[in-house]
Amino acid sequence: MGRHPNSPNWAALYELASGQAGYFTRQQAENAGYSRASLSYHTKQEQFARARHGIYRLVQHPHSEQEELVIYWLWSEQQGVYSVETALNLHELSDVLPSKLHLTLPESWRTRRLRVPDGLVLHFADILDNDRTWVGPVPVTKPKRTIEDCISAHVQPDLIDQAIADAATHGLITKATALALTKNARVQR
Repeated sequence: MGRHPNSPNWAALYELASGQAGYFTRQQAENAGYSRASLSYHTKQEQFARARHGIYRLVQHPHSEQEELVIYWLWSEQQGVYSVETALNLHELSDVLPSKLHLTLPESWRTRRLRVPDGLVLHFADILDNDRTWVGPVPVTKPKRTIEDCISAHVQPDLIDQAIADAATHGLITKATALALTKNARVQR
């Protein structure tokens, strides 16, 4: 006996949420057959917890260190890419400890009226697929792009120098790229 096409598909929702640190959007739930009334019911039954407007968490899913990152990425309609100091931190390049999360949204979002969550700094640029990668459940700018963005954002010079050295040491960028980034960083100072 098959599942009714409009009935909730727990397996599909769980699989999706598991790849997002236990989180999902209202739209993703609706795509898995959960109506708004059903979402409300499961939230009242404490199977789902509301993380922020339109974003929910499977209560029984194990917690993750990257939950805050996932929530903001879902807030960005999965269009954002973590960048600048946040990307440095996620790639473990330099000793940077960002006080806020940096998320780059597509350039077309610049004109949108956004309610930016506290603790989030937005940048606007179109990041090509070859400039992004994944760290855990979230997209992040690749090391070279991250360092270029940090140079443009005037991140502390010692952190940029350390990030270039760390990226070269770990084989994330070539020596030629490291030299070019160092030269560019010095010109920007």
